[in-house]
Amino acid sequence: MPNFLLEPIGTKAGLTSITLGVVRALQRSGRRAVYYKPVAHTPVAPGETEPVMTFAEKLFHLTPPRPFPLAKVEEMVGAGRSDDLIELVVSDFSKAAAVEHDVAVIEGVVPDSERNFLARKNGEIAAAVNAQIILVASVQDAAPEQVADQISLAAREYQDSRTEVVGFILNKFTGTDAAAFAQSVSERVRGQLPCMGVVPFAPEKSARRMLDIARYLNTRTVLGEEYLDSRVKEIVVAGQSATHMHDRFKPGALIIAPGDREDVMMAAALKSLSGVPLAGMLLTCDSLPSLPLQDILRPALMNKLPILLTERDTYSTAYALSHQDAHIPADDVERMETVVDFVAENLDIELLCRNIGQPRQLLMSPPAFRFRMMEQARLANKRIVLPEGSEPRTVEAAAICQTKGIARCVLLAKPQEVLDVAKTKGIELPEDLEIIDPESIRDQYIEPLVALRKHKGLTHGLAAQALEDTVVLGTMMLQQGDVDGLVSGAIHTTANTIRPALQLIKTAPGASLVSSVFFMLMPDQVLVYGDCAVNPEPTAEELADIAIQSADSAKAFGIEPKVAMISYSTGSSGSGAEVEKVKAATVLAQQKRPDLLIDGPLQYDAASVPSVGRQKAPDSKVAGQANVFVFPDLNTGNTTYKAVQRSANVLSVGPMLQGLRKPVNDLSRGALVDDIVYTIAITAIQSVHMAE
Repeated sequence: MPNFLLEPIGTKAGLTSITLGVVRALQRSGRRAVYYKPVAHTPVAPGETEPVMTFAEKLFHLTPPRPFPLAKVEEMVGAGRSDDLIELVVSDFSKAAAVEHDVAVIEGVVPDSERNFLARKNGEIAAAVNAQIILVASVQDAAPEQVADQISLAAREYQDSRTEVVGFILNKFTGTDAAAFAQSVSERVRGQLPCMGVVPFAPEKSARRMLDIARYLNTRTVLGEEYLDSRVKEIVVAGQSATHMHDRFKPGALIIAPGDREDVMMAAALKSLSGVPLAGMLLTCDSLPSLPLQDILRPALMNKLPILLTERDTYSTAYALSHQDAHIPADDVERMETVVDFVAENLDIELLCRNIGQPRQLLMSPPAFRFRMMEQARLANKRIVLPEGSEPRTVEAAAICQTKGIARCVLLAKPQEVLDVAKTKGIELPEDLEIIDPESIRDQYIEPLVALRKHKGLTHGLAAQALEDTVVLGTMMLQQGDVDGLVSGAIHTTANTIRPALQLIKTAPGASLVSSVFFMLMPDQVLVYGDCAVNPEPTAEELADIAIQSADSAKAFGIEPKVAMISYSTGSSGSGAEVEKVKAATVLAQQKRPDLLIDGPLQYDAASVPSVGRQKAPDSKVAGQANVFVFPDLNTGNTTYKAVQRSANVLSVGPMLQGLRKPVNDLSRGALVDDIVYTIAITAIQSVHMAE
C-alpha cells in the first residue's frame, strides 16, 4: 500500500491544512486513508492534546499516535540518538497504519531557522516508512519561476536516494488563473513533476473567532460572552470618525477603538441593531464608554455583538492581532473542517491517486528493519543461551534484552563473576535474568552427548571433559530443547561456535551446508550479503544453496528477495572459471526455486545501481534492484562486507548462520553491545521460523 509524506518548502506552507485536505480528498474518492503526524510543530501545555489529534478523530474518525514533542526530538538528536528517534517513528507509524487502509498520509516536519537538522528528518522518515514525497509550497504573490526553483531545489535532495518525489501542491495562490500558473511551474521544475493541486489564498475560510482573539490578547469580556463564537472576517481600526468609516462596518468586521470614541461605539451599535452581523468590538486603552452610552449600547446585545476590553493601546492591539498565530485551536473543529473541505476541492484527485495501486519496489529501511526485528523477537519470547556468560559486553546485552523483553537470556557463568562484572561496568541486572553455573548442570548432559557421539568413540570421561567448554555445554542445552537458540563468539572464534553445532545440532532437512548472511543497514534500505563468514570456496551447487538460503532468510525478516549472483562479469560479457561457476549456480538456483527472483552473473554496480542495471542487463528483473547479494567465495564476500561497513559507516548485523536445524549464531570478536542485542533478537526470530 502506498505511503505519502507531505514535505513543506519553508515554514508557512500551511502543511497541516493541506495534509488533512489530502486525507479528505482521498476519502471522497473512495479510498480508505490513515493519517500520521510524527512531530508536533508547536508546544502543547501539559495535559492538553495536540489539536491535530482532535481533528483526526472528529473529522476522520482516526486515532493516530500522539506526535513527539519538538523538545523530545531536539533532545534525542542532540544526544546522538537519531536512529532511535526514527525507530520510534516507525513504531508509531505502524500503530497508525494498523487499521485497514488503502493509503497512508504522513504530515512532514516543518523546518525552522533555529533547527536546521529538521530539514533532513523528512527524508529520513520517508525512507524509514517507504513513503513517496509530495512537496507543499506557499506561492502567495510569487512568480512561477521562483516557485519552480524552490521545488526543483527541494526535489534535488532526493535525486541520489531511493525515495521518490511524485509531485507538488501549491498553497495560498493569489492569482486569477490557477491552471496556467500550475502548468508554468511544472514546465520549469526539473524532472517535470506534476502539480497535484493549487489551493487559492482564502483567509475567509479560516476566520478566527472572537474567542480566539480574547484568549490571545487575554481580554476581559464586557458584554456578549455567549456570542464569542462569531467569526472575524475583517479587522477595522477606528482611525477616523464614524462618518468616514461607517461603510467599513460590514458583516464579520471586528471594530477596534478606545472606549471613549463614542461616535464609533454608536455607529457600531446602530449597524448591529439594523441587522449587520458584526463580529464584535474590541475596546482598547482599558477604556469603557460613559455609563449613559453603555445604556444606549446595551440593546445591541440582543443582536449578538460581543464587546471585549484590553489594556493595550489601539496601535499595539492591531499590531498584535496582525501577528497572531494562524494555527487552528483544537476546539475549533468547524473552522478546520471548512479549511479541509476547501483544500480537498482544489486538489487534482486523479493525479493524487495515480500512484495508488501502481507496483513499486518496497524497500526495507534500517529503522523499519530494527523495529520489525525487535517486535518479532518480543512476540517470539524465546530462551537464548549465552555461553560467554561473564564477558562484559554479553552481560550488558543480556540485561538489555531481558529488560526490553527481546528474549529470555541465560548466562552460562558463575553468578558471582557476573555480579562482579555488572558492578564494575555499572550494569543493572534485571531480577529475572537467568544466570546458571555451568558446574551445576554439566553432568545432566554427559549421557546425551555420549549417545550423540558414541559412533565417534566418545566416552563418558571425554564427554565430561568436552562439556567443560561452555559453548559445547550451551550447544547441548539447545540440542536437548532446554533453550531455543545460542549466541557466542565475543571471545571465541567462528570455528569454536560452529563446530559443536555441526557435530551436535546438524544441518536442517534438505540443507547441504551451513552458510551465513549479514544484514547491511545501508542509509535507505537493508541489504543481505551471503556468504561472508563460513564457506571459503563453494562449488556451483553450494553457491546455489547459499543463494536459496539467503533469499529465505531475507523473507523471514520482511525483505522481499531479489537475488543477485555477484561476479566480476555481467551476463555473457566475460569468461573464466569463476564466471562459469556463478552462471551454473544461477541456473541451478533458478531450477530449484522458480518462485524466487534470482539473476546472474551480475557485477555489483549492475546489481545495485538502477541506471547501470538498465544499461548492462536491460531485461533483468533483478539488475539495479537487488537486495540479496550472493558472493562467489568467502574472500570476495568478507572483503566486500567489511569494506562497505567501514567505508560507508553502516551497521552490519550478523553473521547469521543458515542451514542448521536449530539457531546458532556467531559474533565478531569486535562486536559492540548493540551487535550482540541484534544477534540475540535474530536468533529468537530464527527459532520461530525453524519450528514452522
